Amino acid sequence: MLDLKYKTILKVAVPLMVSSFIQSVVLITDAAFLSRHSTLSFDAVGNAGLIYVTVFMALAGMGDGAQILIARRIGQKNTDAIGRIFGTSILSNFIIAFLLFLGIQFIMPDLLHSYSKHKDLADLQGNFIQIRSYALFFAMITLSIQAFFLASGKTWVVLLAAIITATSNILLDYLLIFGNWGLPAMGLEGAAIANTIADGCGMTFLIIFLIFSKERKELELFSHFSINWPSFKELFKIGSPLMFQGFIALATWTVFFTWIEQIGKFELTVSQNIRSIYFLAFIPISGFAGTTKTYISQYLGKKDFDSLKTIQRRIQLLTFIFLFLVFHGALFYPRTMIQFINPAEVYLDKSAEIMRFVAGSIMIFGLVSVYFQTINGSGNTIVSFTIEFICVGVYIIAAYLLIKVFKLDIFWIWSVEYVYFCALGLFSILYLRTFDWKNKIV
Repeated sequence: MLDLKYKTILKVAVPLMVSSFIQSVVLITDAAFLSRHSTLSFDAVGNAGLIYVTVFMALAGMGDGAQILIARRIGQKNTDAIGRIFGTSILSNFIIAFLLFLGIQFIMPDLLHSYSKHKDLADLQGNFIQIRSYALFFAMITLSIQAFFLASGKTWVVLLAAIITATSNILLDYLLIFGNWGLPAMGLEGAAIANTIADGCGMTFLIIFLIFSKERKELELFSHFSINWPSFKELFKIGSPLMFQGFIALATWTVFFTWIEQIGKFELTVSQNIRSIYFLAFIPISGFAGTTKTYISQYLGKKDFDSLKTIQRRIQLLTFIFLFLVFHGALFYPRTMIQFINPAEVYLDKSAEIMRFVAGSIMIFGLVSVYFQTINGSGNTIVSFTIEFICVGVYIIAAYLLIKVFKLDIFWIWSVEYVYFCALGLFSILYLRTFDWKNKIV
């Protein structure tokens, strides 16, 4: 059981933040390598990568559901249920991964051509995502093991896996994109292969670590690889709203970038520059989001309701501090940050201007994310899905008006980030203040 000391909160959050930082380094490295290979490859991987992450969120949602359930059982001291939840998580993730893989292999290439303005871009996107989709089978295992360690507060294990994944990815990018050490130069396909193999390396580490861990023996984690229907219903009830929640959020951003691609390649490249740097902001936000879910779920399991506001306030303060430390460059030297991603002079001024503009929206998101993740951690995931659905609806309407109706400059188009994050905060706070969410049984 986790205590409320800042030191303990950071002990949980920092490994998650470092893990997110490492993942951001991977994204930035991909972008930096590919922008120097060709602008077309840079744009294609940016959009195809978003599609992959959108699909990946379907698996991640079930992983989050498993994390919430396991953390609640830890708070209740019901250790017998943990192994059943873990085994059910892996099997359900396999079914989802297999269906998503088939969709990407046989439907996605034609779908990309149906809405892309630039067919050469659509071809490259299809090539990338078809290779990348094999990583879904690594992700189904990785996410289940991560859920177990996150719920237990052992986030340093996730950190080690991220380090192995990132190190493998950066090395393989260097070897396969440009063709070093006697290997062929594969460009975009090389980046996809590098990403996929690196995910496999991270998964392999987690499996080996779990095999030799004391938790595997104590909780008999490998003795429950069958569909346990009560556990499956529990997991699906909590995880499916999170699955669709993550999917629609990322799908909306994919639509946003598709509309930008239809404006022109200049606007798309500028926006891909922003996207690449944007992920730095998610280092503290995602780290403290996972921490919030674990803390809220454990303390609700313990029925210690008085500590919930303290948890929220302390995590918000820490989020703001770390967000400023990580993302202050967006305010003070955005051009330098963009230049590392894409040194082409023609894109720098506009990219830096937008980067400074959207920095404020990220600060808002850092604060309101704690309220939203409180809802998730409480197990009220249908409510969080409903809030997400409403907010992305507002987002997509605003984006459509700015891009398709008013045809504004790309600078003002990015103001939709303020619309989304403010709406998310408003609806989350209204729910927490209006409804009885603390007694949800999961």
